Amino acid sequence: MRKFIVSLGIFLVTLFIISISSCKNFDGNAGNREEGNFQFYAEQRNSEVNNTPDKAVKTGQLDFTETAKKVLDAVVHIRSTQITPSIDSRIQPQQMPDFFREFFGDRFQMPDNMPQQPLFGSGSGVIIDKKGYIVTNNHVIKNAKELVVTLHNNETYKAMVIGADPTSDIALLQIEGNNLKALSFVDSDDVEVGEWVLAVGNPYSLYSTVTAGIVSAKARNININQEKFAIESFIQTDAAINPGNSGGALVDLDGKIIGINSAIATRTGSYTGYGFAVPSNIVTKVVNDILKFGSVQRAILGVTITTMNGNLAKEKKIDFIKGVWVESVGEDSAAQKAGIEAGDVIIKVDGINVSTSPRLQEIIAQHRPGDKVMIIVNRDGKEKEFLVVLESLKGTRDITKKENVEMLNYLGADFETLDKETSKKLDLEGGVRVVNLYPGLLRKNTQMRPGYIITHIDGKKVTNIKEMVAMLEKKEGGVMLEGVYEDIPGKHYYAFGLSS
Repeated sequence: MRKFIVSLGIFLVTLFIISISSCKNFDGNAGNREEGNFQFYAEQRNSEVNNTPDKAVKTGQLDFTETAKKVLDAVVHIRSTQITPSIDSRIQPQQMPDFFREFFGDRFQMPDNMPQQPLFGSGSGVIIDKKGYIVTNNHVIKNAKELVVTLHNNETYKAMVIGADPTSDIALLQIEGNNLKALSFVDSDDVEVGEWVLAVGNPYSLYSTVTAGIVSAKARNININQEKFAIESFIQTDAAINPGNSGGALVDLDGKIIGINSAIATRTGSYTGYGFAVPSNIVTKVVNDILKFGSVQRAILGVTITTMNGNLAKEKKIDFIKGVWVESVGEDSAAQKAGIEAGDVIIKVDGINVSTSPRLQEIIAQHRPGDKVMIIVNRDGKEKEFLVVLESLKGTRDITKKENVEMLNYLGADFETLDKETSKKLDLEGGVRVVNLYPGLLRKNTQMRPGYIITHIDGKKVTNIKEMVAMLEKKEGGVMLEGVYEDIPGKHYYAFGLSS
């Protein structure tokens, strides 16, 4: 029997043309992030709401037209343009304009322009606020040099990336539009298996496609996200989802977002009845973190876990099969500090029953470092309570707020100051690592890739993010970055232009 292929729902088209890089500014407002009390909330459902469309109640027939009317204007098409990396990444940039050659003289010998291979991706997104914020999947915008958003009325806008979270596969974009229609979120914990839902998106670039189905399951883990500490607790649906639907909306019959469509399980590459969406509660947490702090504040317990089942219960001589088995506890982790031990079975978090590993991940993913959660475990047949103070991936309880947001968004990248251990390993006095790249100045005008460590700007040493931003804010005209990659020998140089 052929195995299922788990597929991300982004539609890709390849076209061979010759591309010339430019040094123009990235279109869009680089610093329009809202802070303070501005948040997106997953509304609590009215328990009296009937899970059938209004029109269906009146006619006795199932009819989704009213729901479709509510959502179509808020679901957009996203077209991403990518350029394949050069063959020889040691010589950068490969396409240096004449004014850069004049600016830098003969300091660097660059090869002639080489043909590039543009790759066009097609996906979907959902407008969640009239300010132009759009939620989509991280894999829709990954490696893109440019993003163009097309609305339901065929208006087009260039979009900028406000932030992204590869671990949950969620990204937040923004466009500068007027009179935008937006959708709101509903609490995905209230969604029930068997209820009707609509999937709205742009499969195969077929704009504004609506399909109907039911919620088939919740808290599904399909192991599609290969990121370390990936969060997978999908809502499964049989509403038709195909390549191009990625980033689109999964809505209830009130037209509220319960999830963002992300993947399918298929033998053919197309819909076979198994679609998966990131729950709205995870999406709102990611979006609010990006808007408030500039990056996602991921909290962890610090345990290795597996879902309880009959075989495991028999092996461990446990007389129940509901819960999450703790295989190991990290040294000096949040769980260890609270008293949780290997062999415990987690059964509740803050009063919520936990029966699978994905469900536990989903609950913890909605918290930030420093948050307290009450965890109940079964240990040797007895229930025990532990108050756990969650920690970050770095083992701290602190919130990390991104500074200098305007310049960093303009560059289109996430950065981190190089740690002492890596600096010593590479024999460096410090530097700034490029963690992620988004559509922006660097991706548009260089062939830099994530992992690049900036050590000098125009020959001057850089040891941390604050120094880097301060130097770039004073620059106008040509800028030359010097740095290294951990996995590629030698120094690497990238040039681009800054304008006031």
